[in-house]
Amino acid sequence: MLKRTRLSLFLGIVLLIVACGEHNGAPRAATPAEPLAAPAAQTSYADVVARVAPAVVTITAERRVRPAQQFPFFDDPFFREFFGFRNFPQQPRAIPQEALGSGVIVSPDGYILTNHHVIDGAEEIKVELSDRRVFRAKVVGSDPPTDLAVLKIEANNLPVLPLGDSDKARVGDVVLAIGNPLGLEQTVTMGIISAKGRATSVGSASYEDFIQTDAAINRGNSGGALVNTNGELIGINSQILSPTGGNIGIGFAIPSNMAKNVMEQLIRTGTVRRGKLGVGIQPVTAEIAESLKLREVRGAIVNSVEAGGPAERAGIRVGDVILAVNGTPVNDSNDLRNRIAAFQPGTEVTLTIWRDGREQQVRATLAELQMPMQGRRRTPGGGETQPGGRLGIVVEPLTPQTAERYGIRGQAQGVIVTDVDPDGPAAEAGLRSGDVIREVNRQPVRTTADLETAVRSAGDRPLLLLVSRQNPNTGETVTVFITVRLR
Repeated sequence: MLKRTRLSLFLGIVLLIVACGEHNGAPRAATPAEPLAAPAAQTSYADVVARVAPAVVTITAERRVRPAQQFPFFDDPFFREFFGFRNFPQQPRAIPQEALGSGVIVSPDGYILTNHHVIDGAEEIKVELSDRRVFRAKVVGSDPPTDLAVLKIEANNLPVLPLGDSDKARVGDVVLAIGNPLGLEQTVTMGIISAKGRATSVGSASYEDFIQTDAAINRGNSGGALVNTNGELIGINSQILSPTGGNIGIGFAIPSNMAKNVMEQLIRTGTVRRGKLGVGIQPVTAEIAESLKLREVRGAIVNSVEAGGPAERAGIRVGDVILAVNGTPVNDSNDLRNRIAAFQPGTEVTLTIWRDGREQQVRATLAELQMPMQGRRRTPGGGETQPGGRLGIVVEPLTPQTAERYGIRGQAQGVIVTDVDPDGPAAEAGLRSGDVIREVNRQPVRTTADLETAVRSAGDRPLLLLVSRQNPNTGETVTVFITVRLR
């Protein structure tokens, strides 16, 4: 009996020691079935918002829209001259409209970054700061291919939102969208980065490398800030995808690194210059990769090479797959297009290509990509750095291609008018699409830069234009002087 009691006591002590060891000793290794503990969620971003919100502004762009005319040929000078003005009913006048958007202050002396589509076609732009002060803004430069624009207001010691490195942003990072949606005052929404490197083919943007986010973005958020939790600007909110026109959690922002490159060029020169390789490209599919024995489904395959262009001079051929630029991998054709465009003309780049089942490297010196519509459309605040801006016209260089398109014969020099603002000074003076501007104030005009210089140097004096145009009845070319009084 005593032995049995001692044995029971011994077993009890052993069990107690084992139990204490499980609770007080080294922790047990987690089994595969045990979930990993989630990191503690941040409960407030108020400190971040307090720092960055003062640098986000409201932009009001006023433009005039002319209703559709019942008889559109009334504006044709030939019909007016033939019938006489008295025979025409008065055409509807332009109606003022206001567009609301957002912007981001990027320098203490008043430079503001926003979307091109926010201010496109506006005749007056006002910027309201978070402290309720309102300033008139002028357009420093606008870049439709990236949907970016830079404004300037006359103010100092303004709050600034620092630019972050959008390349370091990761899918899953928390972001805040700040802007003025649907006419409301400044609003902050939160979400995560849902994807990077998106191309939507929606809107006016041609160079797309969007950050996708589920932070709520609505009309009026355009041009506003997408910031990280460090309070850095990593994107300019630009687009949404939605069947209803409202937010469904698919919004897009222009990366801050792309915006910085465009902004710096616009501030420095008023225009954006882009590199050109001179190739036609398409994405690499799984079938193409398999056929060419590529190890990965990525890169851009060359389907055409421009004669005499940088690619041809570098020895690039149709069927080559471009895998990297200066050692940085190329994901797809859109990625390659953006990378090449980000370089200045004249830059030498090293391309890694796939040819004949192996990687090779070639060097190419980039040419300049010509963007016929870039910086030539009428812009808000006068847009004096843009050809034809104060005239209210869109112009292109006179080339054999544009001459053929407009049926122009026998013209050796000048710029061709491709669009006329019906409410602008050029329209009032009788200028129309298809006219070729040969001289301004008795000085020859051969390029859009010549026109820009002439408009800028005229100051407030009227411009004397020597214009060639086709007679719509006979097809003959006539030359006339037209005086345009700038506003």
